[in-house]
Amino acid sequence: MKSNILGRILLAPFSILYGIGVAFRNVLYESKLLKSTEFSVPVISVGNLSVGGAGKTPHVEYLIRLLQDYLKVSVLSRGYKRKSKGFRMVNTNDVVTDTGDEPLQFKRKYPTTPVSVCESRNIGIPLMLQKHPDIKCILLDDAFQHRSVTPGLNILLTTFDDPYSQDYLLPAGRLREFRSASTRADIIIVSKCPNDLTEEQKSKLKEELAPHQNQKIFFSYYQYGDPYFMYNPNIKKPLTKDTKVVLLSAIANTEYLLDYLDPQCEIVQLLKYEDHHYFTQKEFDLVTRIINEINDPNTIIVTTEKDAMRLDLFRNEIIKHKLPIFALPIKVEFHSNQHSEFDQLVKDFLINFKV
Repeated sequence: MKSNILGRILLAPFSILYGIGVAFRNVLYESKLLKSTEFSVPVISVGNLSVGGAGKTPHVEYLIRLLQDYLKVSVLSRGYKRKSKGFRMVNTNDVVTDTGDEPLQFKRKYPTTPVSVCESRNIGIPLMLQKHPDIKCILLDDAFQHRSVTPGLNILLTTFDDPYSQDYLLPAGRLREFRSASTRADIIIVSKCPNDLTEEQKSKLKEELAPHQNQKIFFSYYQYGDPYFMYNPNIKKPLTKDTKVVLLSAIANTEYLLDYLDPQCEIVQLLKYEDHHYFTQKEFDLVTRIINEINDPNTIIVTTEKDAMRLDLFRNEIIKHKLPIFALPIKVEFHSNQHSEFDQLVKDFLINFKV
């Protein structure tokens, strides 16, 4: 604790400089000196104030499932850590280096949904509409700070364990903007809540986050499904106390995942890397060696769906060595039956949208 406080004190001058730059940029947008574009189709932004790990991907997927039966919904992402440049429509047979892991995951799970990547959202939206003029709603993934586009509905995520109200600006903390930037949000979702969240905990967080009168606050959690073989979702492996797991993870925060897995199975090995990490041949060989040395048919490799997109670069070797790599699916659920209210808010926004 003392080292954390000392580190923040030492980094505080850099955070101040960073904050001045962020504040100046926001002033330019607020004063209209920098233009923010509005579009003739409804745009919903899903983002967060902190760096990574708030659960944007499963919340975007929630919105896809909510809307896809009613209208043509699409997703636009930056395509973080992709090696391509500019605008690109994502196809199911793309490789992760061309698209980024999350956009490829969206496309493979929802193949009829147009998914595209572009560094600039205000350039990407017209190009996507040109390719798919029947699009009726655009979901912007991780776009809270990208103010060149004005979303019609702005959804801000923050995690239960690390709410932005307790965080600090980069580099002393993990915030990309001042906490006050949260006032731009229409909806605030506290994600990764415990399954047994109490009314007292909800009230405490509401008081701490202090949403404005026009802001709605929701509390969500993950519901995990049975792990499935990454090349055949029909082959599933329910977790039991006898299941031995080699956990391979390159996501921003593994604590929530471990809290779920620990009571379900026996984790015999944890291989943890930084978020969006591209696995090297050496690291893949290590996984192969570990599973071969264990030599137990009841042992599987469990990874996230996002990590599976990057592991797909080793597709031929996975198939050749018959590696039991299983992806763990997650879905967002809302506490206290809040999903009905959330769903209705989104639908009302779309029904009442005016050009």
